[in-house]
Amino acid sequence: MKNCTRNALLVGGGFLAGTVGAKVLTSKAAKTGYVHALARGMKIRNSYENMVEQAKAEYDDIVAQATYINVEDAKKAAEEEN
Repeated sequence: MKNCTRNALLVGGGFLAGTVGAKVLTSKAAKTGYVHALARGMKIRNSYENMVEQAKAEYDDIVAQATYINVEDAKKAAEEEN
């Protein structure tokens, strides 16, 4: 009998927790929290995208400078051969 009562209480508790949980998740305060969390996530994503763009720009500058140095070295080598 104890096992049957225990199971019934567990089922009842699960139903109660599910009902209360659903109401909590759909409440106005919870929705406001979801919106704020989503806004924070979007802000973080934008910051990350800005960092990536800056890194790409710096990489492009480095490649351009390296290319310029190689071209200048090739010119000097060509002048020395003549």
